[in-house]
Amino acid sequence: MRKNIVAGNWKMNKTLQEGKELAAELKQLLAGAKPACDVIIGTPFIHLVTVSEELKGSVIKVAAQNNADKESGAYTGEVSASMVKSTGAEYVILGHSERRAYYGETYEILKEKVLLALKNSLKPIFCIGEVKEEREAGKQNDVVKAQLEGSLFNLSKEEFSNIVLAYEPVWAIGTGLTATPQQAQEIHAYIRGLIAAKYGSEVAENTSILYGGSCNPGNAKELFSNPDVDGGLIGGASLKAADFKAIIDAF
Repeated sequence: MRKNIVAGNWKMNKTLQEGKELAAELKQLLAGAKPACDVIIGTPFIHLVTVSEELKGSVIKVAAQNNADKESGAYTGEVSASMVKSTGAEYVILGHSERRAYYGETYEILKEKVLLALKNSLKPIFCIGEVKEEREAGKQNDVVKAQLEGSLFNLSKEEFSNIVLAYEPVWAIGTGLTATPQQAQEIHAYIRGLIAAKYGSEVAENTSILYGGSCNPGNAKELFSNPDVDGGLIGGASLKAADFKAIIDAF
C-alpha cells in the first residue's frame, strides 16, 4: 500500500539556529498527533545533524536536498551519500529542477546520485517535470518519460521500490501558478502508467507520486484528493510551521 507523504523542501533558507527553531515548532505542533501521511523535511546540509537530533522521537523524518555523484575523495565542497546517511537523514531530494537548471545536473549525473543514495540506504525523492515552453508545446509527457528513462529505469524492481517520485511543473515553482487538480491527476496517472509498463502494476501501485509546484494550505486538499496524487513536495509553505501543518492536515 503506497504512502501519502508531505515533504518540505527548505531550499537555501534558514540559519542553523532558525532551522532548529522551525523543527522544534513542527515537532511541538505534531506532538501526540497521528498524521494521515508521512512527514519529511528537507534541510540544508549543515542543518542535518542538529535537526535530526531535534526530531528524535517525533513522527517527522529528515531529508537532505542533494548528495554527490561520487563516493568519496578530492571533491571539495561536495557531500557524499554516506555522509548524508551518517547524519540520521533517511531521505534525499534528487533531480530538483533548480539543480538541473542552475548546476547542470544531467540524466547521467542523476543516475549516479540515485545509485549512491540507494547503496547507502537513503530513499530518493526524485523530481521530474517540464518547463513552461514544454507544457505549452504539449510535450510534458515526453519530458517526464525521458527523465524517468534517463535516470531511474536502469534500476531493478527491488531498487525502484525505494523511490518516491515528485512531479514538479517547473512553471509552477515559486511563480504562484499551480497545475489544476485535473492537470496534476492527468500527468500523475501517466507517470504511474510508465512505471507499470516498466516494472508491473504492483510496483506502480506502491509508488508514491508527490505534487510539487506552489502547493499551499489553500489548494492542498483539492490536489491531494486526486487518486494518483499521493502528497506534496512543499517549497515556500514549508518554511512556516502553521502553513506546513495545514498542508499535512489536508489528509
